[in-house]
Amino acid sequence: MYKLSKRSRERLNGIDSVLIEIIEEAIVNSPFDFGIPQYGGLRTAEDQNKLYQQGRDLPGSIVTNVDGYVKKSYHQTGKAFDIYAYVDGKASWKVEHLTAIAEHLKQIAKDCYGIELTWGGDWTKFKDMPHFQI
Repeated sequence: MYKLSKRSRERLNGIDSVLIEIIEEAIVNSPFDFGIPQYGGLRTAEDQNKLYQQGRDLPGSIVTNVDGYVKKSYHQTGKAFDIYAYVDGKASWKVEHLTAIAEHLKQIAKDCYGIELTWGGDWTKFKDMPHFQI
């Protein structure tokens, strides 16, 4: 049985209350523990643009195609969140961990709240495995 850490709860400030309920319901019997990474909840346009620059003007891999100004992210309206799996005492972004958690989150959203939760891992052009939105 798992529960969100204090830090993960804080990172959900400003997120749609139903999404928070789904997360809190799902984590209890999730196949893997999970948390919310920095910038995994509500984002400002500046936060979003900083992530957009990653892999372009800043070091790192490209993690988003949305710049926060011309194209806005669901994170900017509180309708999205990102997760990481927490396995063997450390963060994991392994596909198998995120997929198992995603299937569980989507099922909880549908069965308990009647909501079709969109998972970035289901996208065909740009897979965003940690991402969920309504």
